[in-house]
Amino acid sequence: MDKQYQAKNIEEKIYQFWKKGGFFNPDNLSESKKGSFSIATPPPNVTGVLHMGHALNFTIQDILIRWKRMQGFKTLLLPGTDHAGIATQNVVEKKLKKEGKTRFDLGRDEFIKKVWEWKKEYGSMILKQIESLGTSCDWSRTRFTMDEGYTEAVQQSFLHYYDKGLVYRGKRAVNWCPRCQTSLSDLELEYKEEKGKLWFIKYKLKDEDGYIEVATTRPETMLGDMAVAVNPKDKRYKKLIGKTIILPIVNREIPIVADDFVDLEFGTGAVKVTPAHDMGDYQISLRHKLEVMQIIDENGRMDNVSSAYQGLKAKVAREKVVAELEKLDVLEKVIDYTHQIPKCYRCNTTIEIIPSWQWFVKMDKLAKLSTDAVKKKEIVFTAKRWEKGYFTWLKNIQDWCISRQIWWGHRLPVWFCQTNKEAHFVSIETPKECSICKKCQPKQSEDVFDTWFSAALWPFATLGWPKKTKDLEQFYPTDIICTARDIINFWVVRMIFSSLELLKEVPFKKIIIHATIMTKDGRRMSKSLGTGINPMNLIERYGSDATRFGLSWQITELQDIRFGEENMLAGKKFCNKIWNASKFVMQQLGDEKFDIIIKPSPITKEDKKILNELEKTIKKIDTNLAKLSFGTAIQEIYHFFWHQFCDLYIEEAKNQIKEPKSAKEAENTRKILIYVLATSLKILHPFMPFITEEIYQSLPLKEKKALIVEKWPE
Repeated sequence: MDKQYQAKNIEEKIYQFWKKGGFFNPDNLSESKKGSFSIATPPPNVTGVLHMGHALNFTIQDILIRWKRMQGFKTLLLPGTDHAGIATQNVVEKKLKKEGKTRFDLGRDEFIKKVWEWKKEYGSMILKQIESLGTSCDWSRTRFTMDEGYTEAVQQSFLHYYDKGLVYRGKRAVNWCPRCQTSLSDLELEYKEEKGKLWFIKYKLKDEDGYIEVATTRPETMLGDMAVAVNPKDKRYKKLIGKTIILPIVNREIPIVADDFVDLEFGTGAVKVTPAHDMGDYQISLRHKLEVMQIIDENGRMDNVSSAYQGLKAKVAREKVVAELEKLDVLEKVIDYTHQIPKCYRCNTTIEIIPSWQWFVKMDKLAKLSTDAVKKKEIVFTAKRWEKGYFTWLKNIQDWCISRQIWWGHRLPVWFCQTNKEAHFVSIETPKECSICKKCQPKQSEDVFDTWFSAALWPFATLGWPKKTKDLEQFYPTDIICTARDIINFWVVRMIFSSLELLKEVPFKKIIIHATIMTKDGRRMSKSLGTGINPMNLIERYGSDATRFGLSWQITELQDIRFGEENMLAGKKFCNKIWNASKFVMQQLGDEKFDIIIKPSPITKEDKKILNELEKTIKKIDTNLAKLSFGTAIQEIYHFFWHQFCDLYIEEAKNQIKEPKSAKEAENTRKILIYVLATSLKILHPFMPFITEEIYQSLPLKEKKALIVEKWPE
């Protein structure tokens, strides 16, 4: 062993030792009566780099996999990446913009080639960074959501839903990003607080005196109003329900309708209904059979309006509409108003609600599958507090819009007849002729699937589904999914109902929602805010083992971790302690090789105490890892090794070796030293794999394997 512990000198060397030995691949592990234990790692985006959430997540997963592997399970930690449709397309488009080009200049096929080139160059970067954490993923099984086999899974799942009547095409109000030129789900929006105005407008009653006053944050959308709605319980407007009013500026006759959706406390209690450009208004329009008139187009410009407003950006049109309302003397008042504005989660553009032809998956039956799986305890949230939000979202779920108007992604296997352009059929293979008119060459849909549609198949598509593979038979369902709270509804819900619908079984048995890492003062970690911490810098500064130690130490039952770098420093000091203690032990051993399979018998009371403390610690580690109490587990090992073994027993062992009270005492002390050290390295290994493997390989043992596959102490 080197004089001093240097993480840089051992970590890359040890990782290559594991890879070359094939220890990550379960095919190289002997068959086990205990069965298999598998985790499909959440696939990071190919655009991404390692962040603190990834570092925590992969540390948790690797601790469990290493523990189970040493216990004798046939383990699989399956890695991969997600094509991340909008995010990746945006990256490549920004690169093109620097060259003065757009994707439209290249055309779809050439643009897709550019994205694949980008993916080839940068797409595996994050996996290399995850390696540096020491994660024991089976890299031979690495998957990408645009792999050929994975693409087949995406198409087959769509075909399944389509054949069962669970997929339909419809024109509905959707969240639309004018910058990305695609629809977005509610989950893909970020709401930002902005200061605005609340305009109070008078809508005159037809053929009689009086008016009804509405309040709105977007007066420009009134050009598309189809009604004014009031709450049926609102006594102020009882006599007005069913009457007709005149829409200012446009002079269109529209009804006053009663709807429970209206909030009595907002504004005047009467709201304008613009079905094409507000989700709530769209639902009102369905209940009252109102026309949907689109007056804002895909570029966020006014459309289907008078020449005074045609083609204007919505915000510019707002100023002109307000000026006209003032001129008509129907603007009652304007007050300051702060509200939440929906933004695209990728480019921060303000979202427009517009009607659009999209593909939807019916969610009523599928939502019940996800609900029942958790209610019946077929799947368990390891922290019960996450169940309430899970059930609430499923109870209020809308049909899932699965189509996106971008180019990077899995293209829908939908073909449109060119004779009757609204008619379509589904075919995974490119059709030789149109199955509708039997004459034309049908055209494939331009839409691609929502990234989460393919991600929902991750636990089983990565194992070879829709084919019946050996991996599916051996490793499915997986045991655990470990992920962040912000994608429970994005991803966890959808994996559950996808697996139950397509494979008739749950995708995993337990759901770990790991804590969110915050700054020490409780702020969100963010590159743009300058509050982010790059875990690669921590690995460079302290080493991977110390970084894993620091992360593990901070895992508690709380939802958030207030990150403290001092825990990594403590981890580095602990590495030095382990290194120096191991050197001392080996200096006492001479040239003899030791057998640690059989526990040595104690002679002195100190011998008995350290062996008892070791037994207690092993039991505590097993108990805490079974409970997923990672912080408590590493703290138990730390206190045992530093205080019980180093501070007490090693100091006493020096005397027992130098001045033994019997002929056997010195030799027995050496046996206990090597036994306790080797066993400590085993229980430390899942948390701090590099240093423990390096030291273990230096131990003078009669029978020795790689520590990664040594038997877990019982």
